[in-house]
Order: sequence, then C-alpha cells, then structure tokens
Amino acid sequence: MFTSRALSTALRAGAPRAPIAARFAATRGYAAAAAPSDAATKPPVALFGIDGTYASALYTAAAKTSALEPTARSLESLSSVFQKDPKLTTLLSAPSLSASDKSQIIAELEKHLGGNDKGGVVKNFLKTLAENNRLGVLGGVVEKFAILMGAARGEVELTVTSAQPLDNRTLSRLESAINKSQYVGQGQRLKVVPKVNPEIKGGLIVEIGDRTIDLSVSAKMNKMNKLLQDAL
Repeated sequence: MFTSRALSTALRAGAPRAPIAARFAATRGYAAAAAPSDAATKPPVALFGIDGTYASALYTAAAKTSALEPTARSLESLSSVFQKDPKLTTLLSAPSLSASDKSQIIAELEKHLGGNDKGGVVKNFLKTLAENNRLGVLGGVVEKFAILMGAARGEVELTVTSAQPLDNRTLSRLESAINKSQYVGQGQRLKVVPKVNPEIKGGLIVEIGDRTIDLSVSAKMNKMNKLLQDAL
C-alpha cells in the first residue's frame, strides 16, 4: 500500500541511533517528510524531535491520500486513551516488548479507532512505529499531530487553566474577549482548551501563542511572599 511505503521511508529516515545523532536525524526526517511533490501535502509548520518527525511524516502520508481529517479524528480517539491511562506511555516504551506483545498492543489500540481510520493510515502508522521500536513516542506524536492540524485549520489555541472546572458561560466570555484581540488574525479560528490544576489555588492562567497571563492565586501569593522576603 502506498501509505505504508510512504510512512516507512519517511520514518526510517528519522530513526536516531545515538543521542547526538537524534537531533540531526530528526531534522533530516522532517525534511524528507515535508518535501512532497504536491505542496498541499506539506506540513504547515516545522516540528522537531523524534515525535515531531513522525507526526510530520504521518501528516504527509495522510494528506497524500486525502485522509487528514479522518486521521485527526483517529488520533483524537487515541489521545483519550492516553488521558485515561497515564501508564500507557511507560508500557509502550518498555524495551522488553516482544513482537507478539507489540501486535497485541496495536490490536488493542486499533479498537479505539472505530470507523475513523479511512484507508488504514493510522493502522499502517502503528505498525511502522512497532517495526522501528518507536511505539513509546506515540503519545507525543498524537499531541504534535494536533499542532499540525490546528495550524492547517488556521486555529489559534487558547489554554485556560483554573483550579476548578469553568462553566460554559465563563469560557464563552473569555473566548469572545480573545476573539476581538490582536492575537486572533483575520481568517483564524480560536480553539479553547480548558485545563484544571488545583495547585494554582484559584484565579486563571491564560495562554495564547507565546503570551501567558497569570492571574492565579498561587502567583499572587508567590509575589507577596517575595515582597515580604525582600522587605525583611
């Protein structure tokens, strides 16, 4: 199958053999994946690291078979699996995995794809990861593929962290305010990503692009503690 061959070629080129060679191999792998004959299949942004190399290769393979959206939905399903089982990455990274173990793991992961994986792009990708002993980077690939898709869709990610889950009304007000700001350009779409972190005590941490606005209680407490220490 073309997709399988495309993935194998691009991903094998990006497999590092030593820590020093990893950065070079990752860059070389990205270049190979990001230079298809059709410019429409080129990843919209450059990614680095081993997981970035694999995510870029997967993007190119999916684009060449007009399966970007189905592939994105498949990876979103896998993302939920990683969220529910934090130990999954450790399991996938185990050096003692046999060929039989890998086959069983892939079979289990494929169950979560449902009918989203049109053309078997993700299935071929999982097999290629197993062949290259890179199943451990799957979680990172899922995250970085989402970055590629967000860029392709013209999305601007707004991350809102709170101590407790925010209601939809509050999130909508934040989204409306940011949409009118300079951080969302014409033709771009805001993607709100709510996160919960009890350690911030209260308030909010808002992140968009390279800008972080820390309005958390923990940040105010740290600032107050510093002022007290400087005064004593």
